[in-house]
Amino acid sequence: MAAPTDRVYSASHEWHKSEGDTLTLGLTQFAVDQLTDVTYVEMKKPGTTFKAGEIVGEVESVKTTSDIYCMVDGEIIEVNVAAVKDPSLLNTDPFGKGWLIKVKVTGKGKLGDCVVAAEYDKSH
Repeated sequence: MAAPTDRVYSASHEWHKSEGDTLTLGLTQFAVDQLTDVTYVEMKKPGTTFKAGEIVGEVESVKTTSDIYCMVDGEIIEVNVAAVKDPSLLNTDPFGKGWLIKVKVTGKGKLGDCVVAAEYDKSH
């Protein structure tokens, strides 16, 4: 599956979709494929503030546990409760229903370190 072109991608395989001062974050299809079956999702709570590059949650699979990073300074304003309750959403729809958090952006952070879809697809 080609990466959607309406977002940017980090080296740690999170996607970041900006909409005004709000950013939605999730895992890429490549990340989900490497993890195999995601079995557990835990994100920090709404109201949590963080700096770019800090851990905002974790996912577990039958293979491993992986930290989730956000590449902007921000505050978590929403956690995808559906994905927490049903982690299989990441396996079946990582770019849609499997999103993880929404963030109120308070600083640009490291989005400049991210790549566009074509570059991300080429490298994976």
